[in-house]
Amino acid sequence: MESSSCHGDTRRSRGRSGGGRGTSGQAVFTAECSHQFHSRGVSDSGSAPNGRPPSSARWRELPSLRSKNSSPRQPPPVALAAPTTQPFFRPMEPRVFDDDDPVDRTPRSMREDQHRGAGAEEASGGRAVALATHCEYSALARDASADDFAVLVHARAPGIAGAAAPRAPLDLVTVLDVSGSMVGTKLALLKQAMGFVIDNLGPRDRLCVVSFSSGACRLMRLARMSDAGKALARRAVESLKAGGGTNIGEALRRAAKVIDERMHRNAVASVVLLSDGQDTYTVPRRGGYGGRDSNYDALVPPSLALDGDGRRSAPVHTFGFGTDHDAAAMHTIAEATGGTFSFIEDEAAIQDAFAQCIGGLLSVSVQELRVDIACVHPGVRVRAIKSGSYASRVDADGRAASVDVGELYADEERRLLLFLHVPRACAANDATRLVRVACAYRDTATGRGRSVAGEDAVVLRPCGAVNTGRSVEVERERVRAEATDGIAAARAAAERGAHAEAVEILRSRQRSVARSAAARAGDSTCLALSGELREMRARVADRQRYDLSGRAYVLAGLSSHAQQRATSRQMVSGGGGGEAETLGGAWTAEESSVALATAGATTSYMTPAMLDMLDRSRRSRELLQRRQQPTQERRRTF
Repeated sequence: MESSSCHGDTRRSRGRSGGGRGTSGQAVFTAECSHQFHSRGVSDSGSAPNGRPPSSARWRELPSLRSKNSSPRQPPPVALAAPTTQPFFRPMEPRVFDDDDPVDRTPRSMREDQHRGAGAEEASGGRAVALATHCEYSALARDASADDFAVLVHARAPGIAGAAAPRAPLDLVTVLDVSGSMVGTKLALLKQAMGFVIDNLGPRDRLCVVSFSSGACRLMRLARMSDAGKALARRAVESLKAGGGTNIGEALRRAAKVIDERMHRNAVASVVLLSDGQDTYTVPRRGGYGGRDSNYDALVPPSLALDGDGRRSAPVHTFGFGTDHDAAAMHTIAEATGGTFSFIEDEAAIQDAFAQCIGGLLSVSVQELRVDIACVHPGVRVRAIKSGSYASRVDADGRAASVDVGELYADEERRLLLFLHVPRACAANDATRLVRVACAYRDTATGRGRSVAGEDAVVLRPCGAVNTGRSVEVERERVRAEATDGIAAARAAAERGAHAEAVEILRSRQRSVARSAAARAGDSTCLALSGELREMRARVADRQRYDLSGRAYVLAGLSSHAQQRATSRQMVSGGGGGEAETLGGAWTAEESSVALATAGATTSYMTPAMLDMLDRSRRSRELLQRRQQPTQERRRTF
């Protein structure tokens, strides 16, 4: 092989014996600079002129110079011509995963890092989280009191200012199932989807690829997605081969090791887990399909799990691929780490599902968001908070409360429903100031902490009877929260085999949604939610349909509603067969060969960045189809 004067850092890449023509028993080693050397060239480097090795780069780990089948008495192999194909991609893993590429960090002064409040807001162009409150009723009679007066707190993350606006770089670990069931079309679709992910990561983002079957392997270090990094990633993905069992627990432990031991850290970190099977290594199945008695928490490495305050190192976004995956396990992993669970029922939709996910991850604008609520009037008390999966606290005296929301994508919204005790008002008061809302968070683009004060929630206190309509915003959220509770109850009934009960629960919730004033006024969120509940009714109607797709569809819906974040699901009219519907009008059937379902109310959780990445995915697939069409036509002629 040609000698090189490269001075790059050299790492070990284990070659496969006989990897190319005329190279039997000859190992090939690849330097960081992508130059390749036979073991003879490495072993002879000490006798090279001036003792100079074929590449003057430092070897991170000296490769073994003896094949597994050779003996010490055998002569060293003769160096032959370079192989025409690349060696099998299985690099030797270091003991500690601290070999990640340095991050591209723009330096800031200490004064800037310590800057807070209005100055920080001005420095970032005034883009901040928007806070608003909506009272259930605009007025409450002066001589009346209420024990469950609803107030909606609405938080919206700042949007994307433009293509040139800075965004937080991402550390992404993809954990990919390559068990025997992934052979053929599934693996090809996975490689295509990963190619799309690699293409859409920026040079400041970093990617690590972990594959797993009976065991797990880190195929590449956490590398920056420069041109060289993307080439490394594509080669890692192309090396994937299907075979063996499904060891999700070991795979997540390997991903946690990458996250925990990295030397450098980007502002945003996440893990994406895709599997089409059921772990039989870490959590042996008990209690039949669905694992009702299984301890799925054993699959989650402690360092990835949410702590008591809702803080996390990296959420795990899980994707159940096809209808044979363990939806209960995948949902548990996502829930325990603050991630989402998506159900890819149509295997051809995998790229769109990945696109939706990374569209959000590449647009994270807010981290560590905490919403604080303080009662203003001395008689007002917070009785309860509906916050989904987000940790909430109410002081013992009910005078203050808070919700830890965490991370928000650009333009993403969170709605929190407060239930207050409101006392009678005295004759001199025409209005009661209920609560004051504020929030604190970290701006990912600048790395600085910020705080925002919202307006007080105020209810008018007229003398005499009051006849005012209910707030559409509050009613929509109340209906959605009640429907989410109904979905959880229906899932519990279906798990114990009470399918008729599950159907009736969902039917009742669907009727409540349809009867709401918001739905009667044509509110798109309520109408979509009604369609989602109808779809669930069909999928939980009997054990066969529930085991096939109902469990996964329901759990993906619960994941979406609990976090108010879009997950990938496909809505099939009538719950079985037929064309896929895409709610919300993002695409028509003609515009996409694969209908990516953002079923039900998940449509309202979609962000512009997600929709943009979905559109890129659609155009990418259409281009690929056009390129493949001539080849397919030629095959048909023969």
